[in-house]
Amino acid sequence: MDFEIYCDESGLEALTRKDAHLYTAIGGIWIPSENRTNLKEGILAIKAKHGIKGELKWQKFSPAYYQLYKELIDFFFASEYIRFRVVLIEAEKVNNIIFNSEDAELGFYKFYYQLLHHWIFDFNAYDIFLDLKVNRNKGRLLELKKVLDNSNLTSDIKQVQGLPSEQSLGIQLADVLTGMVAAKFNNEIKSSAKLGLISYIEDTYLKKTIAPTSKWDEKLNIFKINLKGGW
Repeated sequence: MDFEIYCDESGLEALTRKDAHLYTAIGGIWIPSENRTNLKEGILAIKAKHGIKGELKWQKFSPAYYQLYKELIDFFFASEYIRFRVVLIEAEKVNNIIFNSEDAELGFYKFYYQLLHHWIFDFNAYDIFLDLKVNRNKGRLLELKKVLDNSNLTSDIKQVQGLPSEQSLGIQLADVLTGMVAAKFNNEIKSSAKLGLISYIEDTYLKKTIAPTSKWDEKLNIFKINLKGGW
């Protein structure tokens, strides 16, 4: 089966400046490729209903747009074909000197590997799209593809490509969900709208507080990396 994965990050600066946030989050949505049109049309319909033409982002979420983002969350949970996974990295425990030869960019893509690898299964094909960024090492995405290829020999990693988030509704959905999880764990939320949306998710869909999940939770999977090993 063919899948598409759309990814984004939140709190990336904490990987190099540990006082920026408690956690960095890297998240992605997984959809069967055959559902690409359903995803696009569903999100476009929500944006059109609210007269929004710009990019959906967690950082742009304000009280004026509460209903828009609530409907986006409803769409995510109602669409059985969409799955979301996020990894949380405790900034204080990241040691790029020991593990990444002082290369924080290398460490960042190692965490991306952890996000992706555990949800790549045998005999499937994957197109992977990351929010486009300028890397010091221009070959980072090719390296990530190669490592994923080598560790998933019976799967086909068709591409790992950077896309501008404003051109990808999948990346925009990943941004909102990743930003929401990061904000929850970083205890940084001051907006009543954001607090209200998180409470809505917890009360309506999860029936519990947002917290790390088991490896096999499929709809909203939260992996808090143990940098000493294990889950």
